[in-house]
Amino acid sequence: MTFKNTCILLLLMVFSTSLFAQDFQGVATYKSYRKIDLKGNDNQSKAMQKQIQEQLQKQMQREYTLTFTRNESIYKENEKLAAPTPSSGGFKIMVESSSDVLYKNIKENRYVEESEIFNKQFLVKDSLNNNQWKLGNETKSIGEYTCYKATFSEVVETKIFIDGSLETVQEERTTTAWYTPQIPVNNGPQNFHGLPGLILEINDGSLTLICSKIIMNPKETIEIKEPEKGKVVSQEKFDAIMEKKNKEMMDRMHSRKRDGSNVILIGG
Repeated sequence: MTFKNTCILLLLMVFSTSLFAQDFQGVATYKSYRKIDLKGNDNQSKAMQKQIQEQLQKQMQREYTLTFTRNESIYKENEKLAAPTPSSGGFKIMVESSSDVLYKNIKENRYVEESEIFNKQFLVKDSLNNNQWKLGNETKSIGEYTCYKATFSEVVETKIFIDGSLETVQEERTTTAWYTPQIPVNNGPQNFHGLPGLILEINDGSLTLICSKIIMNPKETIEIKEPEKGKVVSQEKFDAIMEKKNKEMMDRMHSRKRDGSNVILIGG
């Protein structure tokens, strides 16, 4: 850590000491934006590819709520009415919403996620990943909050289609976060945490989550309950089950055509 970063941390600690002395709670709303790089086949025009890409981007916008105290949080997608999905040039685009509930306990360095796969409930229990954040001195404002930049890099495995089959490839990914010491909790959306302030914006290259609203110390007392429903599995076991189910689903989609239309089905 550089001298500048050390000074920043000291200033943040001084700034937030009075807040840490209090018990507080809050509700943060995040909106998601996903970058879509859709590669069509040779039979599709550029106009058609653009139209499909625009529909995907619009339908994949989601809104989430992070309900938090100093050490615990619940993160889940907000419910919304399903909009009719028109067919576009023979394609029907369906983006599934998620009913997953993510509980994080920062103090105990663990999480529990209640997740459903094809009508079967699972309870994923595992330890939080401790990302090696690099703190920067760059700042920007998000709403009324001053935010500081932090990044970390990692090698991740992704699934892509090559010649009609699903292949696993490795790539380096840099994640950029903007956090505010004005809300001194070591937390953020999804599984992100580990910074000296609430993460208000996160970007991993394809997905961006931006906080659009924060209510601190709401009138009604917040009650955070750890999820309890589902078969208990580790994250590794759950990922293996997901991979198997996704392969089965893609195999069915390749062999099925309805009214001459192709269906693009994407999880939320």
